[in-house]
Amino acid sequence: MNVIGIVGWKNCGKTTLASALIRELSGRGLTVNSIKHAHHGVDVDQPGTDSYKHREAGAREVILAGGQRFAIMHELRGADEPTLDDLLARLGPCDWVVVEGFKSHIHPKIEVLRRECPHTPLYREDASIIAVAADYVADYTADFSGPVFDANDVSAIADFILDSRTP
Repeated sequence: MNVIGIVGWKNCGKTTLASALIRELSGRGLTVNSIKHAHHGVDVDQPGTDSYKHREAGAREVILAGGQRFAIMHELRGADEPTLDDLLARLGPCDWVVVEGFKSHIHPKIEVLRRECPHTPLYREDASIIAVAADYVADYTADFSGPVFDANDVSAIADFILDSRTP
């Protein structure tokens, strides 16, 4: 399983690039899974549903299964948030995992830089950022040693990550 991360500041285009990359890799016949990190409380279940009632009753894991998909909800119940490695171990077999977020974990990452997000680039402090995807050319990318892609050139970004994959 190969892993590529998409990182950047809030509202700077991480989800846009991650979704486009998933679409591109899947379109090339690869099996792609994804992991999205959320900094806020996340809940895919709604109060009043049967599965919600099961969790509220104390179930540690609840599987909600139907004809089109299934979801596993795992209550931490005071335990530490799982690491990216913990989550990767739970995924089914695939060719690639696109990870959005988890910027402090050490794995190959592409940083998204957008003109409307004038924050200090993360690559200056994170050696695991292997490429930058930007919607503009900036002088500060001159100090980045890896490739800088147009954020909209998803095909070139996909080519790059496929060429840099682990055998």
